[in-house]
Amino acid sequence: MESRGHYTITCWRQLCVCSICIYTTFQGSPGISMMLRALLLTSLLSWANGREGLTMLPEEKTKIRDQIVEMFDHAYGSYMKYAYPADELMPLSCRGRVRGLEPNRGDIDDSLGKFSLTLVDTLDTLVVLNKLDEFEDAVRRTLRDVRLDNDVVVSVFETNIRVLGGLLGAHVMADMLRQRGERMQWYRDELLHMAKELGHRLLPAFNTTSGLPYPRVNLRYGVLNPLSRTGTESDTCTACAGTMILEFAALSRLSGEAVFEEHARKALDVLWEKRQRGSDLVGTVINIHNGDWVRRDSGVGAGIDSYYEYLMKAYILLGDNVYLERFNTHYNAIMKYISQPPLLLNVHMHNPTVSVRSWMDSLLAFFPGLQVLRGDLKPAIETHEMLYQVTKQHKFLPEAFTTEFRVHWGQHPLRPEFAESTYYLYKATGDPYYLRVGQSIVEKLNAHARVPCGFAAVQDVRTGTHEDRMDSFFLAEMFKYLYLLFSEKNQLHFDIDEYIFTTEAHLLPVSLSTSQPPCRGNNTEAPTAVEEDLFTYSCPSTQTLFPNNPSFAKTIRDSYKYLTGVGRAFHASPDRGIELPLHDHGMEPVEFLRSMGISLTPLNEAGETEPHGAHEGVYRVKLVAEVTQTPEEEVVPLIVQLISPPYLGRTVLTAGPAKFGMDLIKQEHGVKGSIVKTSPYTACGPIENAQELSGHIALALRGDCMFAAKARRLQEAGAIGVIFIDHREGSNSAETPLFQMVGDGGSTADITIPLVFLFSQEGALLTSALEDHNNVDVLMLPKERQLDKADKPLGKMNIKFRLAEEGELEKGEARGPTLKFVLEKGEVVLEEEEYRQQGDSCLTPGGDHVPCSYGQTAASPPSHSPNDPNTDPGSQDSQVPQPPPTDHRPWAPQH
Repeated sequence: MESRGHYTITCWRQLCVCSICIYTTFQGSPGISMMLRALLLTSLLSWANGREGLTMLPEEKTKIRDQIVEMFDHAYGSYMKYAYPADELMPLSCRGRVRGLEPNRGDIDDSLGKFSLTLVDTLDTLVVLNKLDEFEDAVRRTLRDVRLDNDVVVSVFETNIRVLGGLLGAHVMADMLRQRGERMQWYRDELLHMAKELGHRLLPAFNTTSGLPYPRVNLRYGVLNPLSRTGTESDTCTACAGTMILEFAALSRLSGEAVFEEHARKALDVLWEKRQRGSDLVGTVINIHNGDWVRRDSGVGAGIDSYYEYLMKAYILLGDNVYLERFNTHYNAIMKYISQPPLLLNVHMHNPTVSVRSWMDSLLAFFPGLQVLRGDLKPAIETHEMLYQVTKQHKFLPEAFTTEFRVHWGQHPLRPEFAESTYYLYKATGDPYYLRVGQSIVEKLNAHARVPCGFAAVQDVRTGTHEDRMDSFFLAEMFKYLYLLFSEKNQLHFDIDEYIFTTEAHLLPVSLSTSQPPCRGNNTEAPTAVEEDLFTYSCPSTQTLFPNNPSFAKTIRDSYKYLTGVGRAFHASPDRGIELPLHDHGMEPVEFLRSMGISLTPLNEAGETEPHGAHEGVYRVKLVAEVTQTPEEEVVPLIVQLISPPYLGRTVLTAGPAKFGMDLIKQEHGVKGSIVKTSPYTACGPIENAQELSGHIALALRGDCMFAAKARRLQEAGAIGVIFIDHREGSNSAETPLFQMVGDGGSTADITIPLVFLFSQEGALLTSALEDHNNVDVLMLPKERQLDKADKPLGKMNIKFRLAEEGELEKGEARGPTLKFVLEKGEVVLEEEEYRQQGDSCLTPGGDHVPCSYGQTAASPPSHSPNDPNTDPGSQDSQVPQPPPTDHRPWAPQH
């Protein structure tokens, strides 16, 4: 057997019988054991006694598996009934989501290409679930209905992993069934031809000087065509550029056209060349033209995740050691700088000892599964257990959560990564504990995401509100991993160990390594020397992974069992202390107490021995408090004050600040402007109404991308400020503590416009005002400096005007309060000058004459004569109390 990949496949099947043969055969072959380890860990310990937790009987597994099939039928059936041929199902509306007919959601909609996305993404899932009749019908529908030449701009990354991967996975399954002679005898590689067509439609994205692909492409017109509406982008994420090799190499080797693998390989070469040589880490966003890093934060979550995954899996699929050597180099850096078990933090790629943010995103949940493939089981168990504790606290993994396990972003779009890692860990350990984890996923989906027309994403895990969204990956991945978790190999229609999962869980055969040699020019520099570990060149042994301890996984998990405080039983302690589980309050417990002037010191920081029973993630503190003399940093409330008619400053909305952008506290008179709603509302894509926004304050909806990304786009569009509105329905400043918006981990010095945040209810008042009155002016400033008396009801008074002779005012000949209109800096400014004389009187709302008091105001604006050159019908300045005559400042908002 000449091919190393073929040797691997052969020995893979012998693993359960004789692992020593593998070591003897491949000792000294660099990295070859990596792929072997993947299967070793999927079959290891199925014989082990003393498994942690209660064993799940076959009958119970069958019952849960049948439940998963029923759930899939409900989701897939709802899509086919209510949405097909649309790209996705809107499960709350019971209709399909068609791009252009529904409100634009920014980058999220880049997955939609009017090519029946959910159907294509789900094809090979039908085979995994043994739904062969439905699969054959779905293939016929795909060939009949799906078009790939639509005039629509799509994400290169998403289209590759979902549509191209879906077509390839379905072709592989159809070809397998056809070769068995059971089904699909009519099939003539039509899906492969469609995949090749799509591959050619994606290739124009690689037409850059660096070889890194554009992030978007027009399916009909490519990138640089004047009709393409794309090609102006300069940046892409690392995962976007580095997650092409599996699908493109498979397409090349199945079709015989090497061009696809060559382009995907070149993009990987660029990312490898651009790694930080000191840390061996990569950043999150890179310039596709010059290769400079735009965002230098490095982690294993969003923006980078599948780049690492594809290096490892490209080695398994293609048998090319270069991919494994690169992966090992990166992996050592990850474990040195990013992995702080059970946490996976983001660091600066050039200074990796510096953590750049205090939260993690849910996409990193795939990483324990990747660690299982590498054979590094201990940190995989640790991180997975941490994630499981977070799901027990919040029902689902929030889209982002802090290192103290509080919600950072509350959305949960039914992501499958946690189920994926659960599947890998169960196959590696045989530990029924992971079956129980899978069972909890099934139960929570049914209890909290199921709706009459499918399954709906969770808008906020804290409230359980739903979002009208069911992404295609839910059908492509979630049900696949859950079904496989509760299935035995002999219950599947094919041998799952002969396939590798793409990042979208599409199935590609590992035999591709022998079907065609690697693409031309597949040579790179010699990899940097890395410190070899136990698994670099040799297979792991049961003695090493589980040293005389059949409950190895349980021993690791127990240290993190009460990480978030959930499920902890109370135990009396000899120390008088207060336990503060971090989930008890909307703000951190220590910060909560600090807000009351109490400073607490954790015992383990005070030099005390940690009391028995204390666990990480819980403050056990002395019952000693001191009144703090220096106040801690607190959120300074801002306001958005509506100052145009008919509001005239009486409507004041409490707002939260940002840690970046213009500091409104330092702006004496705040920032004034007219508000304009952003299109798209999330500001997560190209701004479509930039001309309308220029010189105005933008309204943008929270969600889908970072505050900083939105702010940059809107600043570039010419906005003079941004008001972000919370997308969580019903949130309000009365019940929810204010917080400061944070940046994206990189430098935000380029953002100079003011930014404020309104909760949902306050934001609804503002958007309603904009709907009722086309022109709404607002003032953004600190709450303590809001316009005087703007929130008090104004009385009524009659105002009479008399033209004074020139010089009359200076001679003191006027009686009573007089008003003078002054034109200053191009605007009409009303100033009040007080000339009191004995006996002056004013008319009260009741009709009585009383002595005039300084600062008298009116409830309604005075009538402006259209013929008076010194008045402005659109100005509300005359309704605001003015300073004494000795202070001749213009009205505050003019600054």
